[in-house]
Amino acid sequence: MLALKKATASVAAAVLLPLAAAGPALAAPSPQPKPHPKPPAAMSTVGGALLGKPGTQVRLAGGAPVLPKELSGRSWIVADAESGDVLAAHNAHWRLAPASTLKMLFADTLLPKLPKTRTHLVSTGELARVGAGSSLVGIKEKQSYTVHDLWLGVFLKSGNDAVHALAEMNGGVAKTVREMNERADELQALDTDVVSPDGYDAQGQVSSAYDLTLIARSGMQNADFRAYCSTVRTQFPGEKKPGSKRGTFEIQNTNRLLTGAYGIAPYKGIAGVKNGTTTHAGSTFTGVAERNGRVLLVTVMNPSSTERFAVYKEAARLLDWGFAAAGKVRPVGELVPPKSARTGTTMPTPVTDGGGPVEAAPAGRAEAGSSGAGIALAVVGGVLVLLCGAVFVINRRWPVRRG
Repeated sequence: MLALKKATASVAAAVLLPLAAAGPALAAPSPQPKPHPKPPAAMSTVGGALLGKPGTQVRLAGGAPVLPKELSGRSWIVADAESGDVLAAHNAHWRLAPASTLKMLFADTLLPKLPKTRTHLVSTGELARVGAGSSLVGIKEKQSYTVHDLWLGVFLKSGNDAVHALAEMNGGVAKTVREMNERADELQALDTDVVSPDGYDAQGQVSSAYDLTLIARSGMQNADFRAYCSTVRTQFPGEKKPGSKRGTFEIQNTNRLLTGAYGIAPYKGIAGVKNGTTTHAGSTFTGVAERNGRVLLVTVMNPSSTERFAVYKEAARLLDWGFAAAGKVRPVGELVPPKSARTGTTMPTPVTDGGGPVEAAPAGRAEAGSSGAGIALAVVGGVLVLLCGAVFVINRRWPVRRG
């Protein structure tokens, strides 16, 4: 009997001791979420000292509304496109991955150089450098496309394949990247380093909310840029099969504030500009909108919110705030002019070929087959057009590159 008790005790000890040893492991704390990266303590002060400080910068005056609470972007800015005043900003000069918003700089650099009626035959292997998982418009090797076609692919579908075809027409990717960096320097977009012309994630490729806003402001002075980025949908050339007529297929703009797709309401007065998403950059967006004769620019980079399409919703909230706060806040900085404006250098004359820009619908009129999104008068003959000496009132401040 005693032997049986000893045996039973030995078995119990053999079972319980390992469990006791394993106890602490079972009670280990749950993995903690990674902390959000913090902006640098000091950043560029281009545009004003406050813009170089981390955190939110705003100077509310009497009657000014407070900023929206639902803002999670790592970096954002809202500015008056006419005066250049920065109404509010958050980590404006934080150098972050830009995703496809970098295509604005690509377009601002190349649009004046390539006649839009020029045709390009896509050669075998030309698209080999397009990154895996890229957004594509669907151009094919051994097919011809006009420059006009390719720009539609860039702006509406954010097609990296169209970017690489245009870069090939410009003398190659390396030359295009060099010229984009030179253009960024001319615009004083000094947070920007271009590695890939399409915005695809690349080591060392960065921009900032401030720079993207400068770039958008420059691009919107070009009539073709304005028209392309405000086009809701169009027909794109398909692949020509032997013995058959070449067909087309429809492409729609991926800017949700313009199209109103996927539950996002089209923003009243929206006139572009560009959205982007990559693994490293998260979601980014730069937009321009007009309301009651006032034109605002907004950029939001990498929101941390789990809200669906947060980048668009936060951009819309900032635009709403900006329109309500205009005239009731003191600027926290300014959008600086290009370097050539300070030296008196003449801006380059763009290549022209007699063709007009993309047809865009004026505000309040829906295109046939469109979502009915109102496109700001600025796009087709109003606030942003280079007429009547207005030009965002920029003509009063520096020479404008005609386009």
